[in-house]
Amino acid sequence: MEGSSEARLRRLARLAKLLDGEFRIPGTGWRFGLDPLIGLIPGVGDAVSAGLSLWIVMEARHLGAPTGTLMRMLGNVALDFATGVVPVLGDIFDAGFKANMRNVTLLDRAIHSGQ
Repeated sequence: MEGSSEARLRRLARLAKLLDGEFRIPGTGWRFGLDPLIGLIPGVGDAVSAGLSLWIVMEARHLGAPTGTLMRMLGNVALDFATGVVPVLGDIFDAGFKANMRNVTLLDRAIHSGQ
Protein backbone atom coordinates (compact mmCIF):
# COMPACT_ATOMS: atom_id res chain seq x y z
CA MET A 1 0.00 0.00 0.00
CA GLU A 2 1.35 3.41 -0.88
CA GLY A 3 2.19 6.02 1.76
CA SER A 4 -0.91 8.17 1.26
CA SER A 5 -3.09 5.08 1.70
CA GLU A 6 -1.31 4.28 4.97
CA ALA A 7 -1.95 7.84 6.13
CA ARG A 8 -5.64 7.52 5.23
CA LEU A 9 -5.84 4.24 7.15
CA ARG A 10 -4.23 5.89 10.20
CA ARG A 11 -6.77 8.75 10.03
CA LEU A 12 -9.62 6.24 9.84
CA ALA A 13 -8.17 4.40 12.84
CA ARG A 14 -8.02 7.67 14.81
CA LEU A 15 -11.64 8.45 13.89
CA ALA A 16 -12.73 4.94 14.91
CA LYS A 17 -10.95 5.32 18.25
CA LEU A 18 -12.63 8.69 18.83
CA LEU A 19 -16.02 7.20 18.04
CA ASP A 20 -15.62 3.88 19.87
CA GLY A 21 -12.80 3.92 22.41
CA GLU A 22 -11.42 7.35 23.25
CA PHE A 23 -12.53 7.48 26.89
CA ARG A 24 -11.93 5.05 29.73
CA ILE A 25 -14.06 4.65 32.81
CA PRO A 26 -11.59 5.10 35.70
CA GLY A 27 -10.83 1.94 37.62
CA THR A 28 -11.99 -0.29 34.77
CA GLY A 29 -10.70 -1.40 31.41
CA TRP A 30 -14.00 -0.38 29.82
CA ARG A 31 -13.67 2.16 27.00
CA PHE A 32 -16.25 4.06 25.00
CA GLY A 33 -16.26 6.87 22.49
CA LEU A 34 -18.43 9.62 21.10
CA ASP A 35 -20.63 7.25 19.08
CA PRO A 36 -22.87 6.09 21.95
CA LEU A 37 -22.98 9.64 23.30
CA ILE A 38 -24.05 11.05 19.94
CA GLY A 39 -26.65 8.28 19.79
CA LEU A 40 -28.31 9.68 22.91
CA ILE A 41 -29.52 12.72 20.94
CA PRO A 42 -33.16 11.89 20.11
CA GLY A 43 -34.05 11.67 16.46
CA VAL A 44 -30.76 12.60 14.83
CA GLY A 45 -28.03 11.05 16.97
CA ASP A 46 -28.16 7.59 15.46
CA ALA A 47 -28.36 9.02 11.92
CA VAL A 48 -25.25 11.14 12.54
CA SER A 49 -23.41 8.14 13.99
CA ALA A 50 -24.42 5.98 11.02
CA GLY A 51 -23.25 8.70 8.64
CA LEU A 52 -19.80 8.75 10.24
CA SER A 53 -19.67 4.96 10.14
CA LEU A 54 -20.67 4.92 6.47
CA TRP A 55 -17.93 7.44 5.73
CA ILE A 56 -15.40 4.91 7.02
CA VAL A 57 -16.92 2.28 4.70
CA MET A 58 -16.78 4.71 1.76
CA GLU A 59 -13.10 5.38 2.47
CA ALA A 60 -12.50 1.63 2.63
CA ARG A 61 -13.98 1.34 -0.85
CA HIS A 62 -11.67 4.10 -2.10
CA LEU A 63 -8.73 2.27 -0.55
CA GLY A 64 -9.61 -0.83 -2.56
CA ALA A 65 -11.15 -3.06 0.09
CA PRO A 66 -12.62 -6.22 -1.44
CA THR A 67 -16.38 -6.55 -1.78
CA GLY A 68 -16.61 -9.18 0.97
CA THR A 69 -14.89 -6.87 3.44
CA LEU A 70 -17.13 -3.98 2.46
CA MET A 71 -20.21 -6.16 2.96
CA ARG A 72 -19.05 -7.20 6.44
CA MET A 73 -18.38 -3.55 7.26
CA LEU A 74 -21.86 -2.57 6.08
CA GLY A 75 -23.31 -5.37 8.19
CA ASN A 76 -21.55 -3.96 11.25
CA VAL A 77 -22.92 -0.49 10.52
CA ALA A 78 -26.44 -1.85 9.97
CA LEU A 79 -26.38 -3.82 13.25
CA ASP A 80 -24.99 -0.81 15.10
CA PHE A 81 -27.71 1.45 13.65
CA ALA A 82 -30.57 -1.03 14.18
CA THR A 83 -29.73 -1.58 17.82
CA GLY A 84 -28.84 2.05 18.39
CA VAL A 85 -32.39 3.21 17.79
CA VAL A 86 -33.51 1.40 20.96
CA PRO A 87 -33.32 4.07 23.68
CA VAL A 88 -30.55 3.60 26.26
CA LEU A 89 -30.12 -0.17 25.74
CA GLY A 90 -29.09 0.44 22.14
CA ASP A 91 -26.51 2.98 23.26
CA ILE A 92 -25.12 0.52 25.79
CA PHE A 93 -24.86 -2.11 23.03
CA ASP A 94 -23.22 0.50 20.80
CA ALA A 95 -20.59 1.23 23.44
CA GLY A 96 -19.70 -2.45 23.64
CA PHE A 97 -19.99 -3.47 19.99
CA LYS A 98 -17.59 -0.82 18.62
CA ALA A 99 -18.57 -1.16 14.95
CA ASN A 100 -16.10 1.48 13.74
CA MET A 101 -13.09 -0.13 15.37
CA ARG A 102 -14.21 -3.52 14.02
CA ASN A 103 -14.48 -2.01 10.55
CA VAL A 104 -11.05 -0.42 10.61
CA THR A 105 -9.61 -3.76 11.76
CA LEU A 106 -11.36 -5.52 8.87
CA LEU A 107 -10.02 -2.90 6.45
CA ASP A 108 -6.48 -3.12 7.80
CA ARG A 109 -6.47 -6.92 7.52
CA ALA A 110 -7.89 -6.86 4.00
CA ILE A 111 -5.40 -4.30 2.75
CA HIS A 112 -2.33 -5.80 4.38
CA SER A 113 -3.18 -9.39 3.50
CA GLY A 114 -3.47 -8.45 -0.17
CA GLN A 115 -6.99 -9.82 -0.53
